[in-house]
Amino acid sequence: MNLLELSRIGKRFGGLNALTDVSLHIERGEIYGLIGPNGAGKTTLFNVITGLYQPDSGEFHFNGKSYRGAKPHVLAGDGIARTFQNIRLFANLTALENVMIGRHVRTRAGVMGSIMNSQATRLEEKACRDKASELLNMVGLKKPHQTLAKNLSYGEQRRLEIARALATEPLLLALDEPAAGMNATETENLKALINAIRDSGITVLLIEHDVKLIMGLCDRVAVLDYGRKIAEGVPDEVRNDPAVISAYLGVDGE
Repeated sequence: MNLLELSRIGKRFGGLNALTDVSLHIERGEIYGLIGPNGAGKTTLFNVITGLYQPDSGEFHFNGKSYRGAKPHVLAGDGIARTFQNIRLFANLTALENVMIGRHVRTRAGVMGSIMNSQATRLEEKACRDKASELLNMVGLKKPHQTLAKNLSYGEQRRLEIARALATEPLLLALDEPAAGMNATETENLKALINAIRDSGITVLLIEHDVKLIMGLCDRVAVLDYGRKIAEGVPDEVRNDPAVISAYLGVDGE
């Protein structure tokens, strides 16, 4: 059953067609990869899916609901969480506090509850803290819970962003180049983490320049070129597609 369906999505910036008639679907429980040359429209499509951009044309359905002009916080509340290519953490807050901020999209205590410091608010805050700690452990940050985000290593900051996104309890986790800047060991650890996230029941959308990672991790892959989808299928099909080889992979498929 499809979790996300895009039909003939179009997006223009002035005279530039960033996306033209892009259609794809992501099934529940799969890892779906999106690749293409620089300027192919990957980030634009990613931003449409997560609500930062509004499409100029086409249909967008998520979890059986049609969306038109939905804001990022609405989509986050409905189950789409994302990370960013350029890390966007709260640098002067601890790792635990960063994840707790993501968790608050699922909490109910309002301003009055916080002012009155009611028992319900205290219990909810404790549950939020406990869940944040659990997620930090899940992504491999078992020790630096009280470390300021700015003092974490680059790879740890990447994992912290994923933990914060997971705190929103997403149905779809959208990862924007999570392996950027990572060494081989960090990339292998990231691959294991993404598989674990999928095994927990969360669908994953992945934009990545690391073709080896995409082909070794994703159930299905779509390829964009000049704002159009030129191929979609399982990794072996996409790897051997003549249009993909010509536009992106090169004659040897590397």
